[in-house]
Amino acid sequence: MRFKTILQAHVVTLAILMMLWLPLAAAAQPAAYKVDPVHSGVSFTIRHFVSEVEGRFKDYAGTIKYDAQHQADSSVQFTVQATSIDTGNDSRDKDLRSDSYFGVEKFPTLSFVSTKVTPKGSNSFDVTGNLTIKGVTKAITIPASFLGEMKTKMGQRAGFRSAFTIKRSDYGVSGGAGIVGDDVNITIRVEAVLEPAAAPK
Repeated sequence: MRFKTILQAHVVTLAILMMLWLPLAAAAQPAAYKVDPVHSGVSFTIRHFVSEVEGRFKDYAGTIKYDAQHQADSSVQFTVQATSIDTGNDSRDKDLRSDSYFGVEKFPTLSFVSTKVTPKGSNSFDVTGNLTIKGVTKAITIPASFLGEMKTKMGQRAGFRSAFTIKRSDYGVSGGAGIVGDDVNITIRVEAVLEPAAAPK
């Protein structure tokens, strides 16, 4: 009888600990922010003869899971629709969508999926991940910074920024050799809104 009473006490204690642990486990998960395309931007510059041409992508989506206290637990997933490229010139944009450049019919998206986040300071970190362009995937590390967060009428929002350079030839985007440069300078500015926390299962 005594053993049964002790066992029941242990069961009750375990149940209480589980009830206390579950909210803590949920709170420990990085906050998930969904990219707001209306207040964000994906732009680039590339050399053209002796100057530079600017462009952007107008259609993109992504989720940033950010943990300010444990940045290494953060992650990024970002997808860009290749056909949404816009350099302000319809003829040039049509050429950029062709097989000589992005080949949008066969490769409709560009994507980045992080594999590791390395803190570099209070608001800076390196994001390592797989960048896929035109069906070619390569591991890269890009610098990023956290710009802050605040509560608004449109939800809790956070800002992020990244600027980095890639070689388009690494991804088979080889059109315009001798006219267009190989280095592409990319800037991503993100304002993202906090997604509602998932209910515990």
